[in-house]
Amino acid sequence: MRRSGALAAVLAAAMLLSGCAPSGSAPARGVGPSTGAVASAAPAASARPTPSRPPSIDERAAELVAHMSRSERAGQLLMTAATVSGLRGLASPVRRYHLGGVMVRGRSAAGASAVASALAPARAAAPDGLPLLTATDQEGGTVQVLTGPGFHRIPSAVEQGRRGHAALRRDAASWGRSLARAGVRLDLGPVADVPCASTLHDNPPVADLRRQYGSDPQAAGRHVAAFVRGMRDAGVQTTVKHFPGLGCVRQNTDTAAHVVDAVTTASSPRLSAFRDGIAADPGFVMMSSASYSRIDRGVPALFSRPIVTGLLRERLGFHGVVMSDDVGGAVALRGVPLGERATRFVAAGGDLVLDIVPAHLPVLHGALMKKAASDPAFDARLTAAAERVVAARLRQGELAR
Repeated sequence: MRRSGALAAVLAAAMLLSGCAPSGSAPARGVGPSTGAVASAAPAASARPTPSRPPSIDERAAELVAHMSRSERAGQLLMTAATVSGLRGLASPVRRYHLGGVMVRGRSAAGASAVASALAPARAAAPDGLPLLTATDQEGGTVQVLTGPGFHRIPSAVEQGRRGHAALRRDAASWGRSLARAGVRLDLGPVADVPCASTLHDNPPVADLRRQYGSDPQAAGRHVAAFVRGMRDAGVQTTVKHFPGLGCVRQNTDTAAHVVDAVTTASSPRLSAFRDGIAADPGFVMMSSASYSRIDRGVPALFSRPIVTGLLRERLGFHGVVMSDDVGGAVALRGVPLGERATRFVAAGGDLVLDIVPAHLPVLHGALMKKAASDPAFDARLTAAAERVVAARLRQGELAR
């Protein structure tokens, strides 16, 4: 496989400038075949820091993305998944499609060492200096993918919400250290959804599974923030979800079409739980696949520019990675062609497309490539999204040190 020499050189330079490269380390691997200007570009002198200030993570990310081909940029926006037994098979798609990340799905009692071993080939397939985002759902209660030796049994969010904030932060740090030992550096939690009074006992995606931190948005937000901070204490990034909330719906977007929230507005008090979670710096926010008739009628939140860009980015001030919920199997998205699920999400302001079906990667990657080639505005959006994902990957590497 031909390697992108310019990008490899920039990665190596970035590692040296940030003090990340070990003494005597080997040159960085490239990220695969390059179809754009990467192959002929020289390592950029602009990567050198000023005498007084090394480059920030965002600056390093922008420099790396500037040396990527369109194919490499498109790949940053994709995350696929496998069960523990199938993780080794993800190394090839990580290389071929330049994936931003992989997710461990399903349920496994194999333990931390077995998960770390299974993840190793996919992690090794990523370029040196640009760690693969490695994620799982480790909320607690009924939503805990990884158990077995090395993992704690995590209580439900309802139970976590009864603990003091300092105690929850300590607990989350302990749970996070177990994930880190398993090679998982991104938890797809916590849930910031707050049920409505009318749905407290009829809310399939959240309350019915005890995934909420309570029914008071401000109290819930403080616990969401404690979970986020505890995980970060352990070197694990988190994902506040499912924006702008699934607490007031009576169906699950995984299993039902046309899931509508007719209650939540752009100034809903329930958004304060998300605001507090974002203030704790989780790194990621996951979008809901429901639609919100009082914000953007008839448009699923992950495809809604007023929700993704207007509400989340501009009003709540979130500058990290916006990711989708699973777009591969959700019944709520079944009426949308697969490729459009990626392009519409990115056009709305999203960054990282989660699809748990690896066989979907050619369609998703191809759709992003095709749209970017024909639409300069979309190409600019794709580049901005790639920069955010690459910054998150670099940040993951620093947290792991």
